[in-house]
Amino acid sequence: MQNSKTSTKSGCPLSLNRRSFLAATGALAAATKMGLLDFTSSLFAAESGSAKKPRIRAVFIRPNVDKYWMGWPGAQYDIKARQKQYTEILNEAAEKFGVNLQVTKEPLHTDELVSALLEEVKNTPPDGLIVISMCLHHTGFSSWSKTNNIAKNRGNIPTIVFSPMGTSFTGDLQATRNIPGVFVAATQDLDWLSFGLKMLSTIYKMKNTRICIVAGNKTEDRPLDVIGTTLHYIPGKRFLDEFKKVQLTDEVRAMTDYYARNAKKIVEPKKQDILDAAKNYVVCRRLMAAENCQGFSMDCLGPVSSRQIQPPCMAFSRLRDEGGLGTCEADWNAAISTRLTDLLFNRPGFMQDPAPNTVKNTLMGAHCTCATRLDGFDKPPAPFILRTHSESNIGVAMQVLWREGQKITIMKFQGPETIILGTGRVLRNIDTPPAGGCRTSVEIELDDVADARDTKGFHQLFIYGNLELPFKAYCQLAGIKVVHI
Repeated sequence: MQNSKTSTKSGCPLSLNRRSFLAATGALAAATKMGLLDFTSSLFAAESGSAKKPRIRAVFIRPNVDKYWMGWPGAQYDIKARQKQYTEILNEAAEKFGVNLQVTKEPLHTDELVSALLEEVKNTPPDGLIVISMCLHHTGFSSWSKTNNIAKNRGNIPTIVFSPMGTSFTGDLQATRNIPGVFVAATQDLDWLSFGLKMLSTIYKMKNTRICIVAGNKTEDRPLDVIGTTLHYIPGKRFLDEFKKVQLTDEVRAMTDYYARNAKKIVEPKKQDILDAAKNYVVCRRLMAAENCQGFSMDCLGPVSSRQIQPPCMAFSRLRDEGGLGTCEADWNAAISTRLTDLLFNRPGFMQDPAPNTVKNTLMGAHCTCATRLDGFDKPPAPFILRTHSESNIGVAMQVLWREGQKITIMKFQGPETIILGTGRVLRNIDTPPAGGCRTSVEIELDDVADARDTKGFHQLFIYGNLELPFKAYCQLAGIKVVHI
């Protein structure tokens, strides 16, 4: 990984090779002393937040018999074994996602039992409800009348109806398809139950998320309708004051070491730039912890323009790699979009400025902050280059290299009640210079968009993977409207 004597835009060479750079900062010694090959520290613990778990109810709709005869799902369908399997999948998911799961073993086989459930959830509403259909045809038993009754009369509780193959026909699925807050998963994929529980958990976590937004001069909370997330505003001066308190600790040196050692190359930044960029991360984490927040966004362009702070691009990249949410320009729509993507898919989104290419009818998206763990928080990072923030040519920003040919999803909230959604494919990475714009710059081919100039929104997220259908499922469950990109 060559980076010695790389010319900068201003003509000042980075004359240190990587080992000299690390030795000069003390990071190499710190990393060796601490045993840190990847940056970790107890100083930056897991995200703050309430230890309270969402309470999810799960029930089964089926006749109270040991075996079926004729009809679907058929006599070969082992009722007890399947109910046991569904329960095990849900219990494993509940442990994984931190859910207080309450499963009723006795099936709802009479209208009276269904009425009792509806009365219970009315008096003590859970945070989510899962109704598992286990029968289609059985003499004298009307499975979907009971299921539809629950779906229509359960109140405002987010509800999943799980209908495994053999328990529904086309006609059976019509009554529930347009009920707000109800998603019917008719599928042969039994493991989908795990994702269903994760969706319910995510709705709860979005309602209990606090995002620290550094902007303006006041401290105030702004709860959002529909999703329930709280925007917690604090004065911009707090960031400046906190930065002055950050010391050159072993943790800061080790973080500097991580980025210097893992970058494909270092172009403009000098050793002090990377140390200060690591300090920015410490400030973000400390403010999040102090304000009991699970995400961070900042009106960064103003203080950077007035040279009060170094651009926080590298710090935000690190937060996104951890699932901690760091978004630019105090754009709270981008912040809640990032938080949802983190929780639902365990991977970061790339908030970008959209620039249509009218010659090729493609979309170019660029920003100076991009996560590196594009495939997932537990996956290896994408290649990256350390650059300056493009518009100011100071600080440390990431040029992350995207995988050509990769399928992506494009998504962003437009207020808490609507998201724009689409898909595309990565065509290439764009270098700056010779191009202008921000450091991570990606050109994509859009799906089902006749003219790239018609692309809706700004600061939309680019996300690895074709996630259109699961996003739509979540939005149906959470009462969020979907508009094509």
